[in-house]
Amino acid sequence: MKYLLLLCFFVCSLTGLQAQLVDQNGEELVQFSGMVLDGSNSQLFPVPYAAVLIKNDGRGTYANLEGFFSIVTHKGDSIIFSALGYSNAVYVVPDTLQDEKYSIVQLLTKNNIDLPAAVVFPWPSRDHFKLEFLAMDVSTELQTIASQNLSADKLEKLRQTVPMSGSENGSYYLRQQAKQTYYIGQRPPMNIFSPIAWKQFFDGWKRGDFKKKED
Repeated sequence: MKYLLLLCFFVCSLTGLQAQLVDQNGEELVQFSGMVLDGSNSQLFPVPYAAVLIKNDGRGTYANLEGFFSIVTHKGDSIIFSALGYSNAVYVVPDTLQDEKYSIVQLLTKNNIDLPAAVVFPWPSRDHFKLEFLAMDVSTELQTIASQNLSADKLEKLRQTVPMSGSENGSYYLRQQAKQTYYIGQRPPMNIFSPIAWKQFFDGWKRGDFKKKED
């Protein structure tokens, strides 16, 4: 009876393991992972947030900040790697794999397109521009307006009201992702325990910064 129970347990374990390797249609699955690196030169470095898409499937994922990715695929699937500024690369998962895990290092090459420089002038030629520039009368009123538009208070108000550009939003997103990755698995530090933050607080108190804010 003991051996019969052990045999049944062993058969059930094999059945459960096999269920993990196939999908609902009975097709074998592969845990496909690896690194996406810049292969433009001999100094390889990660391509952060590269897109990893399974062709004709509609599923995909993104590499992390270090270029690592992991996705479940079928044997024989075509994987498309793409990133801004790089040429797309296609890798076919071998259909002769014996293992359910497969890792690669995918290299991407830069695809820079240099556009010709375009110089826009408000006048038909440089001579016309020179004449208009020399004849321009910059009065005291115009100088005052220019100084007011470039004042620190005016620029600070514009920074608070004007929305961020695409590059600023992208930089902010990458910095947030890098911060989360840096403190992953642990509690981020609190400024209340930071001696630098306390020093800045006391320096501001001595300068009267908090009194100015109350006024």
